[in-house]
Amino acid sequence: MTARIIQRGKSAMQSGRAGAGDWLLEFAPSDRKGHDPLTGWISSDDTSAQVRLTFPTLDAARAYAARAGLTPDIRTDNTRSLKLQAYADNFR
Repeated sequence: MTARIIQRGKSAMQSGRAGAGDWLLEFAPSDRKGHDPLTGWISSDDTSAQVRLTFPTLDAARAYAARAGLTPDIRTDNTRSLKLQAYADNFR
């Protein structure tokens, strides 16, 4: 089974950075989502897609994946770039 390990970014809803450095392990979907004819909702029999585990470091997330027999897919492309400029640059 495959699991994605990603680093959480800053929330867009608040200016704080609480939990931004944490690593998140989520299971890759193993089953297709289907259309429920009775309710019209989209559903799946895969309950592991609902599980999201948080770890303080990447090494802790890798260790858990190794203990659980998971193949980790590590994604570290969540970098933040700042465009530093002065207020006076808005009027040039």
